[in-house]
Amino acid sequence: MRSGSLELHSGVVSIPPFLFEAILYAPIDDTNSTAKIGNGNIFFTLYKKEPAMWDSLTLADAGKEKLQYLRENAVLKAQEKAKEETEAKKITKQEHKKYALEATMKLEEAERKRIEDLKEKERQKVAKELEFWKNQQKYADKYKSVRKKEELHQEIKPLKERTNEKMNKSRIPNEGASNIRLKSTKGHGSCSIFSQNLEEEQLPAPRAAATIKVSFTPRVFPTALRESRVAEEEEWLHKQAEARRRINSDLSELEDLKEEEKNTDWLKDKGNKMFAMGNYLGAVNAYNLAVRLNNKLPLLYLNRAACHLKLRNLHKAIEDSSKALELLTPPVPDNENARMKAHVRRGTAFCQLELYTEGLRDYEAALKIDPKNKNIEKDAEKIRHLIQETMQSS
Repeated sequence: MRSGSLELHSGVVSIPPFLFEAILYAPIDDTNSTAKIGNGNIFFTLYKKEPAMWDSLTLADAGKEKLQYLRENAVLKAQEKAKEETEAKKITKQEHKKYALEATMKLEEAERKRIEDLKEKERQKVAKELEFWKNQQKYADKYKSVRKKEELHQEIKPLKERTNEKMNKSRIPNEGASNIRLKSTKGHGSCSIFSQNLEEEQLPAPRAAATIKVSFTPRVFPTALRESRVAEEEEWLHKQAEARRRINSDLSELEDLKEEEKNTDWLKDKGNKMFAMGNYLGAVNAYNLAVRLNNKLPLLYLNRAACHLKLRNLHKAIEDSSKALELLTPPVPDNENARMKAHVRRGTAFCQLELYTEGLRDYEAALKIDPKNKNIEKDAEKIRHLIQETMQSS
């Protein structure tokens, strides 16, 4: 090697402009043999290939042709060895790349499976809640039918009692009338006496109608109260009340707005001003009202996603960014900027959730839309480094 480097090929050391050459007596192990330079001295550590006694260190009485042959042979062997080492390094590098690729694929597959498991758990949870709600509706309908039957029974019972009472009272006068009729037939005509008895047999006036009030212990759930289900019922009631409160709050806010304020553009501008002032919650409320007025404007979801990123509502930011991308179809030059922002905001939310693979996918999609954007390119490169560090650490 040149420029002051050291080379050892069967006893050759070259430090330009100096050259030291020694044709050794027998072959050595040049892999383990070394030559060190220090303080103006060269220290050789040579290992024989075969253990044997040498008559001398170097060959004696070697002619020029033999020396030339030995030199050329040493150079060829060195070249072959260097070529083998290069090939070995190349193979090792390829194996490392293959291993890294397999590790990346395993990580991505594990991450994908984790996300699918989360989705499946969420789906099962929603299915259970829906089933629970259906059972409640079924029990509520059954409970209503039972109550109607009880109310009908309560209404019929007094009528039956009054009917029985009337029947009992009507029997007693009839018996008296028969006695009178028997007594009076002895001295007078039967017709005049019978008409007189009819006047005496007039029934009493019917009793006034009344309503019996039955009070029940108030209960939302149709099933009996159980201590083991109290916490679950209270949680469900709390969620229902919270959902109704949010809906009523939004509706009341819409009702409180003036007519000229019930405008999507006005609410959007209000949300933009609040975002610029750092009032991210106020901006979210303004965008919520605007979405209730018009849920087909992608810019509302895009701006609300930016607010959720500031508030660290990362899942909501992903949801709003995805909704904006869904509305920004078909992809045309006029909506390129909005689509690029939606990908960047969703990618940012994924990365903050440490889902770097999904985040990189969104950043690469944004780069396809705007390939000259240096900031997005730098962020994408940072995400790639994070993925590599994660793989190495694992």
